[in-house]
Amino acid sequence: MHAHLPPSFDLAASATAEMIREGFHIGELPGSEAQLAQIRASLEAPAPGLHDLRHLLWSSIDNDTSRDLDQLEYAERTAKGIRVLVAIADVASAVLKDTPLDAAARAQTQTVYTAVHNFPMLPLELSTDLTSLNEHQDRRAIVCEFTVDSRGAIVSPAIYAALVRNQAQLAYSTLGPWLEGRPREDGRIEHKVFTIIGLSDQLKLQDEAAQLLRAQRIALGALDFNRTEADPVVIDGKVQSIQAVQQNRASDLIAGFMIAANETMARTLRASGRSSIRRVVRSPERWSRIVTLVAAKGTQLPDTPDSAALNTFLQAQRAADPIHYPDLSLAIIKLMGPGEYVLSIGGAEEAPGHFGLAALDYTHSTAPNRRFADLVTQRIVHAMLADTPPPYTDDELAAIAQHCNDRDTAARKVERAMQKRVAAVALESEIGRHFEGVITGANPKGTFVRVFNPPVEGMVTRGAEGLDVGDTVTVTLASTDPVHAFIDFTHP
Repeated sequence: MHAHLPPSFDLAASATAEMIREGFHIGELPGSEAQLAQIRASLEAPAPGLHDLRHLLWSSIDNDTSRDLDQLEYAERTAKGIRVLVAIADVASAVLKDTPLDAAARAQTQTVYTAVHNFPMLPLELSTDLTSLNEHQDRRAIVCEFTVDSRGAIVSPAIYAALVRNQAQLAYSTLGPWLEGRPREDGRIEHKVFTIIGLSDQLKLQDEAAQLLRAQRIALGALDFNRTEADPVVIDGKVQSIQAVQQNRASDLIAGFMIAANETMARTLRASGRSSIRRVVRSPERWSRIVTLVAAKGTQLPDTPDSAALNTFLQAQRAADPIHYPDLSLAIIKLMGPGEYVLSIGGAEEAPGHFGLAALDYTHSTAPNRRFADLVTQRIVHAMLADTPPPYTDDELAAIAQHCNDRDTAARKVERAMQKRVAAVALESEIGRHFEGVITGANPKGTFVRVFNPPVEGMVTRGAEGLDVGDTVTVTLASTDPVHAFIDFTHP
């Protein structure tokens, strides 16, 4: 039956309850105020030895509502190709190891995002202010520099500490259409592109470099997905609607630069003999099901996992059937399994690579305000630059990697539960409506479907026999229950 939502139902309170249920700490930490005062004083003091790059036309590109800005980008054309600089917020200089805020970040491991409330890994005074690369503010950063040659290969890597200044805070939603040469339906434009001298040419050069990187990754076998995400519109804690948001040229630009920066960091640490934490996606857990799914489309994949062959199929499907490509790519993403953190021992054999990115060297380093693994990587980089002993033993890094994996699983549970609650509220008036969708999970816990519009997920409670991941179906919305985060569908 249709669960009627109590007038007093509080989505924000539900998010807090989910966090507590999954073992996350909520509330202020003892000693954090004193530490924040110390951090503010330390960041205001002169920092010798930094490259002063405040004169460059740095910009950030993120979501419309993002306030924890971890990266800035800049590019210039050289004789070797396009030199790209990615400035990463220097959180390690502010949050020292074994301090109260470090202990809290280590316990939580990441910022958890829900539609109605975000739970930051670090206090907002840091993540959205002192260590955020905010517009028109001088900030310390670790710069990852590389040149993209005419083939899209990365050459001449360098890593160093610098002082930077964000000249333009931009958004995917308005910059993407501009890069693609198409107007937004609502007529919104990115005014800064036209009012800041040189920014238009700077962004086009960044886009050129990103396109070269993307083409090279695809040639090496990286999987190129075109995902559609649900973006709830929540005002004053009340769900107004759910919009479908698709990747665009601006989000592809940032994704390309972040992949390149993370690869550069991993390779540099490996070359220096420093142990680190890698982010890997092993060979797909259910490759045989991927083979079956692809065979139904008329293509035969090898019996053993082959990212290049899979991507060739994906690109052909994207061109032949762009409307249904997002649901196909989603099914394959689900079948690949989640990424995980692992220890990479300095001077030893390489850790497993990242199957989806066709990358043998990959770490997480570009979001230290909101991921603890990135903060750990940044501390290792600092030690490398200063030629000092590593801040962590291999046993410590292995334990941190495992804890990050455990908390990653918990965070996904919180985010999924809240996505379903928000969707349940939004779909409350749609009981009995038919939806097209794709099966995203089939296991002893149940069979799950993700409908296309709006892009939300629920359980198939009747008629699920014989359905498997990747099957496209027509389902009927049977009931919603925001209190228990249930959205139930039936299959004819």
